[in-house]
Amino acid sequence: MNKHIKYTIALLLFLGGNLVAQDVHFSQMEYSPLSLNPGLAGANSPMQGIVNYRSQWNSFAVPYKTIAASFDARLNEKKRNKKGIIAAGLSFFNDQVGEMKVKTTSVNLSLCYHLIINRKSTIGLGMYTGFGQRSLDPNGGRWGSQYDGTSYNAALSSGETFNSPSFIFLDAGTGLVYTYKEKQGYMTQNNQRAINAGVAVYHVNRPGYSFVDKNSENLYMRWSAFVNAEIGLLNSRASLLPGIYFQRQKSTMEILYGLYYKYQLSEGSKATGFTRPAALYFGLFSRFKDALIGKFMFEYDQFSAGFAYDINVSSLTTVSKARGGFELFLRFNIGNGGGFRSRI
Repeated sequence: MNKHIKYTIALLLFLGGNLVAQDVHFSQMEYSPLSLNPGLAGANSPMQGIVNYRSQWNSFAVPYKTIAASFDARLNEKKRNKKGIIAAGLSFFNDQVGEMKVKTTSVNLSLCYHLIINRKSTIGLGMYTGFGQRSLDPNGGRWGSQYDGTSYNAALSSGETFNSPSFIFLDAGTGLVYTYKEKQGYMTQNNQRAINAGVAVYHVNRPGYSFVDKNSENLYMRWSAFVNAEIGLLNSRASLLPGIYFQRQKSTMEILYGLYYKYQLSEGSKATGFTRPAALYFGLFSRFKDALIGKFMFEYDQFSAGFAYDINVSSLTTVSKARGGFELFLRFNIGNGGGFRSRI
Protein backbone atom coordinates (compact mmCIF):
# COMPACT_ATOMS: atom_id res chain seq x y z
CA MET A 1 0.00 0.00 0.00
CA ASN A 2 1.23 3.52 -0.88
CA LYS A 3 2.88 5.28 2.10
CA HIS A 4 0.66 8.34 1.63
CA ILE A 5 -2.48 6.19 1.78
CA LYS A 6 -1.30 4.38 4.92
CA TYR A 7 -0.57 7.65 6.68
CA THR A 8 -3.95 9.06 5.66
CA ILE A 9 -5.76 5.96 6.95
CA ALA A 10 -3.84 6.12 10.23
CA LEU A 11 -4.74 9.77 10.63
CA LEU A 12 -8.40 9.16 9.86
CA LEU A 13 -8.57 6.32 12.37
CA PHE A 14 -6.97 8.53 14.99
CA LEU A 15 -9.29 11.43 14.26
CA GLY A 16 -12.33 9.22 14.06
CA GLY A 17 -11.69 7.87 17.53
CA ASN A 18 -10.62 11.07 19.21
CA LEU A 19 -11.31 14.37 17.50
CA VAL A 20 -14.54 14.23 15.52
CA ALA A 21 -16.28 17.64 15.70
CA GLN A 22 -13.84 18.74 18.36
CA ASP A 23 -13.18 22.43 18.91
CA VAL A 24 -9.87 24.08 18.22
CA HIS A 25 -7.52 23.89 21.20
CA PHE A 26 -4.12 25.24 22.14
CA SER A 27 -1.33 23.82 24.25
CA GLN A 28 -0.91 27.27 25.83
CA MET A 29 -4.54 27.44 26.91
CA GLU A 30 -4.02 30.16 29.50
CA TYR A 31 -2.95 32.47 26.67
CA SER A 32 -6.07 31.82 24.62
CA PRO A 33 -8.42 32.90 27.41
CA LEU A 34 -11.73 33.37 25.58
CA SER A 35 -11.54 29.90 24.02
CA LEU A 36 -10.95 28.51 27.53
CA ASN A 37 -13.71 30.41 29.34
CA PRO A 38 -15.73 33.45 28.17
CA GLY A 39 -15.76 34.64 31.79
CA LEU A 40 -12.02 35.38 31.58
CA ALA A 41 -12.70 38.65 29.74
CA GLY A 42 -11.48 41.36 32.13
CA ALA A 43 -10.75 38.88 34.91
CA ASN A 44 -6.98 39.39 35.18
CA SER A 45 -6.17 42.54 33.25
CA PRO A 46 -7.73 45.95 32.51
CA MET A 47 -6.97 45.43 28.82
CA GLN A 48 -5.12 42.83 26.78
CA GLY A 49 -4.71 41.62 23.23
CA ILE A 50 -3.40 38.16 22.23
CA VAL A 51 -2.56 36.52 18.89
CA ASN A 52 -2.05 32.72 18.62
CA TYR A 53 -0.74 30.47 15.85
CA ARG A 54 -0.56 26.67 15.80
CA SER A 55 0.63 24.21 13.15
CA GLN A 56 0.21 20.44 13.63
CA TRP A 57 1.03 17.13 11.89
CA ASN A 58 3.60 18.67 9.53
CA SER A 59 5.62 15.44 9.54
CA PHE A 60 3.21 13.26 7.53
CA ALA A 61 0.13 15.18 6.40
CA VAL A 62 -1.04 18.53 5.08
CA PRO A 63 -0.43 20.70 8.16
CA TYR A 64 -3.37 21.64 10.34
CA LYS A 65 -3.13 25.39 10.85
CA THR A 66 -4.95 27.53 13.39
CA ILE A 67 -4.83 31.30 13.81
CA ALA A 68 -6.64 32.98 16.69
CA ALA A 69 -6.84 36.44 18.21
CA SER A 70 -8.67 37.97 21.14
CA PHE A 71 -9.06 41.32 22.82
CA ASP A 72 -10.74 42.01 26.15
CA ALA A 73 -11.07 45.08 28.35
CA ARG A 74 -12.76 46.36 31.48
CA LEU A 75 -15.38 48.98 30.68
CA ASN A 76 -15.54 50.65 34.10
CA GLU A 77 -11.87 50.42 35.13
CA LYS A 78 -11.59 54.10 36.12
CA LYS A 79 -14.76 54.20 38.17
CA ARG A 80 -14.07 54.59 41.90
CA ASN A 81 -15.70 52.48 44.63
CA LYS A 82 -17.19 50.08 42.13
CA LYS A 83 -18.78 46.88 43.40
CA GLY A 84 -18.08 44.94 40.27
CA ILE A 85 -16.10 44.90 37.04
CA ILE A 86 -17.91 45.10 33.71
CA ALA A 87 -15.88 43.71 30.82
CA ALA A 88 -16.19 42.79 27.16
CA GLY A 89 -14.16 40.64 24.82
CA LEU A 90 -13.91 39.92 21.11
CA SER A 91 -12.40 36.68 19.80
CA PHE A 92 -11.64 35.25 16.37
CA PHE A 93 -10.17 32.03 15.08
CA ASN A 94 -9.62 30.34 11.74
CA ASP A 95 -8.76 26.66 11.45
CA GLN A 96 -7.81 24.80 8.25
CA VAL A 97 -7.52 21.02 8.02
CA GLY A 98 -6.23 18.62 5.37
CA GLU A 99 -6.18 18.42 1.59
CA MET A 100 -9.88 19.29 1.33
CA LYS A 101 -9.14 22.58 3.11
CA VAL A 102 -11.86 22.14 5.70
CA LYS A 103 -12.06 25.60 7.21
CA THR A 104 -13.79 26.78 10.36
CA THR A 105 -13.97 30.49 11.11
CA SER A 106 -15.55 31.96 14.23
CA VAL A 107 -16.15 35.47 15.59
CA ASN A 108 -17.60 35.87 19.09
CA LEU A 109 -18.44 38.72 21.45
CA SER A 110 -18.21 38.14 25.22
CA LEU A 111 -19.80 40.19 28.03
CA CYS A 112 -18.86 39.67 31.69
CA TYR A 113 -19.58 40.92 35.16
CA HIS A 114 -17.08 40.23 37.95
CA LEU A 115 -18.39 40.79 41.46
CA ILE A 116 -15.67 42.17 43.75
CA ILE A 117 -15.80 40.00 46.88
CA ASN A 118 -12.93 41.80 48.62
CA ARG A 119 -9.58 43.44 47.77
CA LYS A 120 -8.11 40.09 46.75
CA SER A 121 -10.84 38.18 44.94
CA THR A 122 -13.67 38.33 42.42
CA ILE A 123 -16.23 35.93 40.99
CA GLY A 124 -17.47 36.53 37.48
CA LEU A 125 -20.06 35.34 35.00
CA GLY A 126 -19.47 35.67 31.28
CA MET A 127 -21.54 34.91 28.20
CA TYR A 128 -20.63 34.87 24.53
CA THR A 129 -22.53 34.87 21.28
CA GLY A 130 -21.41 35.04 17.70
CA PHE A 131 -21.31 33.18 14.43
CA GLY A 132 -19.16 30.66 12.66
CA GLN A 133 -18.60 29.52 9.10
CA ARG A 134 -17.52 26.11 7.81
CA SER A 135 -16.38 25.38 4.27
CA LEU A 136 -14.47 22.79 2.28
CA ASP A 137 -13.12 22.14 -1.20
CA PRO A 138 -15.06 19.10 -2.55
CA ASN A 139 -12.41 18.56 -5.23
CA GLY A 140 -9.49 18.51 -2.82
CA GLY A 141 -9.96 15.03 -1.37
CA ARG A 142 -8.90 11.58 -2.51
CA TRP A 143 -11.56 8.86 -2.21
CA GLY A 144 -11.47 5.07 -2.34
CA SER A 145 -13.62 5.13 -5.48
CA GLN A 146 -10.85 7.08 -7.27
CA TYR A 147 -8.31 4.25 -7.03
CA ASP A 148 -8.43 2.07 -10.12
CA GLY A 149 -6.79 -0.93 -8.48
CA THR A 150 -3.21 0.16 -9.03
CA SER A 151 -3.07 3.90 -8.42
CA TYR A 152 -5.05 7.06 -7.73
CA ASN A 153 -6.95 8.41 -10.77
CA ALA A 154 -8.29 11.95 -10.32
CA ALA A 155 -10.49 11.55 -13.43
CA LEU A 156 -12.68 9.02 -11.64
CA SER A 157 -15.75 10.33 -9.84
CA SER A 158 -15.60 10.37 -6.06
CA GLY A 159 -19.30 9.59 -5.77
CA GLU A 160 -19.50 12.01 -2.84
CA THR A 161 -22.17 14.72 -2.59
CA PHE A 162 -21.91 17.78 -0.37
CA ASN A 163 -25.19 19.68 -0.14
CA SER A 164 -23.65 22.37 2.06
CA PRO A 165 -19.97 22.87 1.17
CA SER A 166 -20.16 26.25 2.95
CA PHE A 167 -22.56 27.38 5.65
CA ILE A 168 -22.91 29.82 8.57
CA PHE A 169 -24.13 28.99 12.07
CA LEU A 170 -24.92 30.91 15.26
CA ASP A 171 -23.16 30.04 18.50
CA ALA A 172 -23.49 30.81 22.22
CA GLY A 173 -22.07 29.77 25.60
CA THR A 174 -21.32 30.85 29.15
CA GLY A 175 -18.66 30.56 31.85
CA LEU A 176 -18.02 31.19 35.55
CA VAL A 177 -14.60 32.33 36.85
CA TYR A 178 -13.10 32.88 40.31
CA THR A 179 -9.89 34.90 40.74
CA TYR A 180 -7.70 35.55 43.79
CA LYS A 181 -4.50 37.57 44.02
CA GLU A 182 -2.32 38.41 46.98
CA LYS A 183 0.33 40.95 45.94
CA GLN A 184 3.97 40.69 46.90
CA GLY A 185 5.69 43.31 49.04
CA TYR A 186 8.82 43.53 46.89
CA MET A 187 10.64 41.30 44.41
CA THR A 188 13.08 39.52 46.73
CA GLN A 189 10.33 38.91 49.29
CA ASN A 190 8.36 37.15 46.54
CA ASN A 191 5.37 36.23 48.69
CA GLN A 192 2.63 36.66 46.09
CA ARG A 193 -0.17 34.12 45.71
CA ALA A 194 -2.70 33.95 42.92
CA ILE A 195 -5.29 31.49 41.65
CA ASN A 196 -7.74 31.31 38.77
CA ALA A 197 -10.48 28.68 38.49
CA GLY A 198 -13.44 28.35 36.19
CA VAL A 199 -16.03 26.22 34.45
CA ALA A 200 -17.66 26.92 31.09
CA VAL A 201 -19.89 25.40 28.44
CA TYR A 202 -19.66 26.22 24.73
CA HIS A 203 -22.25 25.64 21.94
CA VAL A 204 -25.26 25.53 24.27
CA ASN A 205 -27.53 26.04 21.25
CA ARG A 206 -26.12 22.93 19.45
CA PRO A 207 -25.76 24.48 15.95
CA GLY A 208 -25.99 22.39 12.78
CA TYR A 209 -22.55 21.19 11.67
CA SER A 210 -22.78 18.83 8.68
CA PHE A 211 -21.60 19.40 5.10
CA VAL A 212 -23.97 16.72 3.79
CA ASP A 213 -27.09 18.03 5.50
CA LYS A 214 -26.56 20.92 7.90
CA ASN A 215 -29.37 19.83 10.21
CA SER A 216 -28.46 16.12 10.27
CA GLU A 217 -25.57 16.65 12.67
CA ASN A 218 -25.29 19.11 15.55
CA LEU A 219 -22.16 20.40 17.21
CA TYR A 220 -21.87 18.89 20.66
CA MET A 221 -21.51 21.11 23.70
CA ARG A 222 -17.95 21.49 24.98
CA TRP A 223 -17.40 21.53 28.74
CA SER A 224 -14.32 23.27 30.04
CA ALA A 225 -12.84 23.46 33.55
CA PHE A 226 -9.49 24.76 34.76
CA VAL A 227 -7.43 25.75 37.76
CA ASN A 228 -4.10 27.57 37.57
CA ALA A 229 -2.02 29.42 40.13
CA GLU A 230 1.13 31.42 40.81
CA ILE A 231 3.12 30.67 43.97
CA GLY A 232 6.11 32.83 44.81
CA LEU A 233 9.06 31.05 46.41
CA LEU A 234 9.90 33.18 49.43
CA ASN A 235 13.04 35.32 49.38
CA SER A 236 13.93 34.38 45.83
CA ARG A 237 13.28 35.52 42.27
CA ALA A 238 11.47 32.29 41.38
CA SER A 239 7.80 31.31 41.22
CA LEU A 240 5.91 28.12 40.35
CA LEU A 241 2.85 28.27 38.12
CA PRO A 242 0.94 24.96 38.11
CA GLY A 243 -2.15 24.44 36.01
CA ILE A 244 -4.68 21.80 35.00
CA TYR A 245 -7.16 22.11 32.14
CA PHE A 246 -10.05 19.78 31.33
CA GLN A 247 -12.13 19.68 28.14
CA ARG A 248 -14.94 17.30 27.19
CA GLN A 249 -17.00 17.24 23.99
CA LYS A 250 -19.30 14.25 23.64
CA SER A 251 -16.99 11.22 24.08
CA THR A 252 -13.79 13.20 23.48
CA MET A 253 -11.89 14.19 26.61
CA GLU A 254 -8.68 16.19 27.02
CA ILE A 255 -6.68 16.71 30.20
CA LEU A 256 -3.69 19.07 30.11
CA TYR A 257 -1.58 19.54 33.23
CA GLY A 258 1.86 20.77 34.13
CA LEU A 259 4.02 23.49 35.62
CA TYR A 260 5.80 26.70 34.65
CA TYR A 261 8.98 27.83 36.42
CA LYS A 262 9.24 31.63 36.41
CA TYR A 263 12.43 33.58 37.03
CA GLN A 264 12.07 37.32 37.59
CA LEU A 265 14.93 39.13 35.83
CA SER A 266 13.97 42.59 37.05
CA GLU A 267 11.17 44.07 39.13
CA GLY A 268 10.77 47.39 37.38
CA SER A 269 11.08 50.84 38.84
CA LYS A 270 7.79 52.18 40.22
CA ALA A 271 9.23 55.64 40.95
CA THR A 272 11.14 56.50 37.78
CA GLY A 273 9.95 53.89 35.29
CA PHE A 274 13.47 53.60 33.87
CA THR A 275 13.70 49.88 34.73
CA ARG A 276 11.03 47.64 33.25
CA PRO A 277 9.87 44.33 34.74
CA ALA A 278 11.13 41.26 32.88
CA ALA A 279 10.83 37.51 33.44
CA LEU A 280 11.58 34.14 31.87
CA TYR A 281 9.23 31.16 32.01
CA PHE A 282 10.08 27.49 31.38
CA GLY A 283 7.24 24.96 31.32
CA LEU A 284 6.68 21.23 31.02
CA PHE A 285 3.12 19.98 30.49
CA SER A 286 1.42 16.75 29.48
CA ARG A 287 -1.71 16.19 27.45
CA PHE A 288 -2.92 12.89 28.90
CA LYS A 289 -2.17 9.93 26.58
CA ASP A 290 -1.35 12.30 23.72
CA ALA A 291 1.69 14.56 24.08
CA LEU A 292 4.47 15.99 26.19
CA ILE A 293 4.71 19.76 25.78
CA GLY A 294 7.73 21.96 26.32
CA LYS A 295 7.02 25.67 26.79
CA PHE A 296 9.05 28.86 26.93
CA MET A 297 7.94 32.44 27.48
CA PHE A 298 9.67 35.81 27.74
CA GLU A 299 7.93 38.72 29.38
CA TYR A 300 9.05 42.33 29.20
CA ASP A 301 6.88 45.01 30.77
CA GLN A 302 3.53 44.84 28.96
CA PHE A 303 4.70 42.45 26.23
CA SER A 304 4.88 38.65 26.31
CA ALA A 305 5.88 36.09 23.70
CA GLY A 306 5.59 32.33 24.12
CA PHE A 307 6.50 29.14 22.28
CA ALA A 308 5.35 25.56 22.80
CA TYR A 309 6.16 22.28 21.07
CA ASP A 310 4.16 19.05 21.31
CA ILE A 311 6.02 15.73 21.34
CA ASN A 312 3.44 13.18 20.27
CA VAL A 313 3.28 10.05 22.47
CA SER A 314 -0.10 8.67 21.33
CA SER A 315 -0.85 5.68 19.10
CA LEU A 316 -0.14 7.97 16.16
CA THR A 317 3.59 8.05 17.02
CA THR A 318 4.34 5.39 14.35
CA VAL A 319 3.57 7.82 11.55
CA SER A 320 4.11 11.15 13.33
CA LYS A 321 7.61 10.15 14.53
CA ALA A 322 6.73 11.95 17.79
CA ARG A 323 6.43 15.29 15.99
CA GLY A 324 3.09 16.79 16.97
CA GLY A 325 2.98 20.54 16.48
CA PHE A 326 4.36 23.90 17.44
CA GLU A 327 2.62 26.97 18.74
CA LEU A 328 3.34 30.68 19.17
CA PHE A 329 1.59 33.54 20.92
CA LEU A 330 2.12 37.28 21.35
CA ARG A 331 0.43 39.25 24.12
CA PHE A 332 0.12 42.94 24.91
CA ASN A 333 -1.16 43.63 28.43
CA ILE A 334 -2.14 47.19 29.37
CA GLY A 335 -2.48 48.32 32.94
CA ASN A 336 -0.82 46.11 35.52
CA GLY A 337 2.69 45.46 34.28
CA GLY A 338 3.68 41.94 33.31
CA GLY A 339 2.40 38.57 34.37
CA PHE A 340 -0.85 36.82 33.66
CA ARG A 341 -2.06 37.15 37.24
CA SER A 342 -2.84 40.84 37.54
CA ARG A 343 -4.29 42.67 40.52
CA ILE A 344 -8.01 43.38 40.80
